[in-house]
Amino acid sequence: MRSVWTGHIRFSLVTIPIAVYAAIEYKGNIKFKQLHQEDNGSVGYDKVCRTCDKKVPKEEIVKGYEYEPDQYVIIEEEDFASIKMKSSKAIDIEAFVDMSEVHPRLYEAVYYVGPNGEVAGKTYSLFCKTLINSNKAGIGRIILRDREDVVLLMPYENGLVLYKLRYPYEIRDMKNVPDLPDMKEEVDETQLKLAETLVDSLSTKFSEVDFEDRYRDALLEMVNNKVAGKEIVSMSEGEDDTPVVDIMSALKESIAKAKKKKKSA
Repeated sequence: MRSVWTGHIRFSLVTIPIAVYAAIEYKGNIKFKQLHQEDNGSVGYDKVCRTCDKKVPKEEIVKGYEYEPDQYVIIEEEDFASIKMKSSKAIDIEAFVDMSEVHPRLYEAVYYVGPNGEVAGKTYSLFCKTLINSNKAGIGRIILRDREDVVLLMPYENGLVLYKLRYPYEIRDMKNVPDLPDMKEEVDETQLKLAETLVDSLSTKFSEVDFEDRYRDALLEMVNNKVAGKEIVSMSEGEDDTPVVDIMSALKESIAKAKKKKKSA
């Protein structure tokens, strides 16, 4: 595994040499190319101006910021260079927070962090165990690809996971979602008890959840069948999705179904 960044974690006066690795694997993704239907020729991405309808060469493309409708200020490469962040090659831990306080909607990307060299092993292990025992996560900043990001460092197994966090301005307000119910409104207590029983019946360990990518498997089978010249068989449809009207009957039936499934498992 090749690192995407090397530097240090600075934990007050303690410095830990680290290497950051991409945690996401893309090799298993199925990708398609755009082809010309007549001759199967590869179709490239054409950059066409919407004003003059002409194809624009790369050297004539500039970046513009729309500050008013159809009014742009042109930003040159030297403008970007003037605000280029200076990489400190260090993640300075600014604070520690309870992991439960960070909502998953803030997570943008995930990386693994490992010690960089044998000499870093002891301090790296000390930092990991400190986070585990305190049930805390470290908050710091890192510069990747000329942009400064706030990151969360948390222990995982015998190592560290680094999450790039989204800035608050990037997150839309939940209040803008239409037709949200008032959670202070009273609900039917009998229905609530049955719903809680259903949740209890379906509860399991996260490690036992089925994470099979059924769409990818079906897509891969379809592609292989096409390559082999076989007949394409469509995926079987799921259960009837007719909206449920009688909530009580649906809850009771769902509980019985869940208990039967759990018993057979």
